Amino acid sequence: MSQLRSSQTGWTRWHAVASLVFVVLGVITTRDAWHDLCLIACEDEEASHILLVPIVALWLIWVRRGRLRGCKPEGTWIGPVVMTLGLLLYKCGDHFIIQSFWHGGAVMFVLGCLLTVLGWHVLVRFLPVALVLVFLIPVPGRFRQQIAIPLEQVTAAVTQMCCEFFGMEVRRAGNILTIRGIDVTIAEACNGLRMIFTLTLVSFAFAFGTPLRGFVRILVLAACPLSTIFCNVLRLVPTVWVYGYYSGATAEKFHDISGWLMLLVAFLLPMGILRLLRWALIPVTQFTLAYD
Repeated sequence: MSQLRSSQTGWTRWHAVASLVFVVLGVITTRDAWHDLCLIACEDEEASHILLVPIVALWLIWVRRGRLRGCKPEGTWIGPVVMTLGLLLYKCGDHFIIQSFWHGGAVMFVLGCLLTVLGWHVLVRFLPVALVLVFLIPVPGRFRQQIAIPLEQVTAAVTQMCCEFFGMEVRRAGNILTIRGIDVTIAEACNGLRMIFTLTLVSFAFAFGTPLRGFVRILVLAACPLSTIFCNVLRLVPTVWVYGYYSGATAEKFHDISGWLMLLVAFLLPMGILRLLRWALIPVTQFTLAYD
């Protein structure tokens, strides 16, 4: 039966072999950028979400594998065009020292190599897989700081209000909270920025790995920043209290452990959104055979 389906759609094992060969050649051609991506993902905690991208991409391919039956293995112009654009972006980034262009061009070039074999039908039907590759590109430090600094201020202000609500005497100066004479700085490591990228990536996998309606997918992705701030404040309120009544080492350990717990809570929030919509009798799923 599988051989019959393969013959009907035109797919053979040689398409898989050719895809693998082209991808490997693409990575070798831009190997310096890919090597730098691996180093950043492994050494920079703010970019650790990059390690999740291959897992999410494979998951989206798996849940959409039924769509392959509607695709034709037509090698078209789309592959060479994407390869050319990617190579130009890669060279420009290397020449003008623009890291995001350099990394993004390498990713685009490898994607173009793959599309040269698979064709535009696969790109259209597996578009979320191509979009999730954007998360492979590290966020530039300047852009990250523009987000981090206001986020630190907002997080510190909301955390102070919550602490006062629970009866704690906490003063704030910018992004520094003071409890019992001990300063607690809301820095980049605990402002929620790192969690935003990770949660957005996982929410993307949840939204496009489930046959949801379009507006539900938008809602799940739009809720990421708010849910991240909520979880981060939920984590920081007891952390500030621990800093005020226990040693710094104990507070640091509590801060690290609570970060993992809040990440789990944040992952559960998209499912909570779906439960709330279903409770309100709002249809959230679409009836499709695309995920068979």
